[in-house]
Amino acid sequence: MMHIDRHEKIFIIVSILLLVVFATTLGVMAFAHGYQVPEPEMVVDPRTVATPGFSPFAEPGLREVGPNEYEAYILAQTWAFLPREIRVPAGSTVTFYVTSKDVQHGFRLENTNVNMMVLPGHVAKLKATFDKPGTYNFVCHEYCGIGHQTMYGTLVVEP
Repeated sequence: MMHIDRHEKIFIIVSILLLVVFATTLGVMAFAHGYQVPEPEMVVDPRTVATPGFSPFAEPGLREVGPNEYEAYILAQTWAFLPREIRVPAGSTVTFYVTSKDVQHGFRLENTNVNMMVLPGHVAKLKATFDKPGTYNFVCHEYCGIGHQTMYGTLVVEP
C-alpha cells in the first residue's frame, strides 16, 4: 500500500473540491443564467465581405425576421463598428452576427452576456433578449491599433 503524506492528502482533497466547485459554477452559469459560447456561424472572405451581393455585411444593420425577432449584422473594421447604432423595441430577441474585414477585434455588449472575439473571415453568432429599455453600449475589447478607443456603438432598447 502506498503512503501519502497528510499534507498531500489535504492538497488533493482541496484540489478535487475546487474542480467540483468550478464545474458546478460553469453549469449554473450556462443553464440558469443563459451564458453561452459564441458559435462560428459561417466563413466569409474578408476581402469581399463588404462588397454588395457577396454577403449580408455589405449592408450591415438590423433586419426583422419575425415578431420581436431581429438579426443584427455588424461589421467591425479599423476603427469602427457598422452600424454604430441599433434600435429595437423592449422584449426583442436579437441574434448578433459579427465579423471583421481587417484585423482581430472584440465585441462586448455592456450589461449583457454578449461577448465575443471577432476574427477576419469568420462570423461569430450570439443571441440575447432585451426586456429592459435602455442604452447598451458595445465596445471593442481587443486592441486593434492606434484608433482602438474609437470603436464603440450603442444598442437602444425602446419602451
